[in-house]
Amino acid sequence: MISVKSVSHEYPSGHHINFKDWMIKDGEQWLLLGASGSGKTTLLHILTGILKPSQGQVTMDTTSIYDLSSKELDQFRGRNIGIIFQRPHLIKSLSISENLLMAQSFAKLPENEDRVNEVLNALGIADKKNAYQKELSQGQLQRVSIARAVINKPALLIADEPTSSLDDKNAAAVLELLLEQSGLNHATLIVATHDKRVKNAFTNTYEL
Repeated sequence: MISVKSVSHEYPSGHHINFKDWMIKDGEQWLLLGASGSGKTTLLHILTGILKPSQGQVTMDTTSIYDLSSKELDQFRGRNIGIIFQRPHLIKSLSISENLLMAQSFAKLPENEDRVNEVLNALGIADKKNAYQKELSQGQLQRVSIARAVINKPALLIADEPTSSLDDKNAAAVLELLLEQSGLNHATLIVATHDKRVKNAFTNTYEL
């Protein structure tokens, strides 16, 4: 269960956004919808602990994430939240497998090559295990981004505009993978977008 309660944020410019309360049950799949500049990324950063709101509280199960120290929050995020950005955030000098093992290490979890193989197989890129970022296509990199996000079996999976730069065919494929992987990993899914193409795949919508 994730609870967003009485959350608001004020930017250095003085612009202020109040976010309506939001209750998310375990395993639900949500669309976070809004035009560019509406506050989607700000809310995502608040949900993931990257940005502390001016006021309000975000709770995951029994943990109020902004009551954690910076070090505790980093570890909590690594273990409980998987984030898929528009562009891959990988260490270019490491192979795909090494990047996934490092994600386990950052979360203070034991490195588990069996889990790496399991995830890469599920995403259809097991043959790219020893490849490097520069050797992969855009579609393959998007799959690696999903792999990195789900490697630690997070309770919450967040995708920030995952389809905005993709054509219809690849957008549909990525969306299908996100829904599939959230189900396989028993993760709550939140997809933030202004892309109308993904709207019909979700029954739960939080709109800004």
